[in-house]
Amino acid sequence: MGIGAFVRGCFGNHERWISDVYRSIFIDIDQFVARLAVWAPEAKSILEVGCGEGAMAERLVAAFPAAEVTGIDITSRLGRLYAGPEGRVRFIQMTVQELSKREPGGYDLIVLADVLHHVPLDIRDELMAAIRTLMAPGAKFAMKEWERNYSPIYWLCYLSDRWLTGDRVRYLTRAEGHRQIDAAFGPASRIDEVRIAPWRENIATLVTV
Repeated sequence: MGIGAFVRGCFGNHERWISDVYRSIFIDIDQFVARLAVWAPEAKSILEVGCGEGAMAERLVAAFPAAEVTGIDITSRLGRLYAGPEGRVRFIQMTVQELSKREPGGYDLIVLADVLHHVPLDIRDELMAAIRTLMAPGAKFAMKEWERNYSPIYWLCYLSDRWLTGDRVRYLTRAEGHRQIDAAFGPASRIDEVRIAPWRENIATLVTV
């Protein structure tokens, strides 16, 4: 557990509010989920890889009322701050590689948001391959990453992420993100890309198979 979880825990009943305010400094998560609803309006089986404590899952449930949502993470704290309807999200502590062996082709929308830069370089290809295995025919995959460009806000995000999580984060340039996706899905798989507020460093890419 990084120092960030400890710091937020010190706020007691205000932890959720503090977490939302901190997150909003770097990304408008509601705008991102609204984009997902445009990209995959018919999604019925949604997987969030690296779901953390449940902020995204809660919004996915609201944006996709007819969908079954699964959130996976390696942390034991997964889903801890989820405050959506009971029974709408299945939280599972496991890796995406493990899930791909249990439920291949099981999802028509998979979301990987601000996760890849925490993953060691030597297993990123393996992670992406597992995501590919989990996608049903015609499924959509949405990857959102923070672009490495060395702007002042980039450095603020990097230092914050590095200090709060304790991970040796490594962000991708836009071109590196494309190469990572193309290696797993092929260059023709990228069908859309948008910047998410409030910073142009937030790049969301849509992939289909």
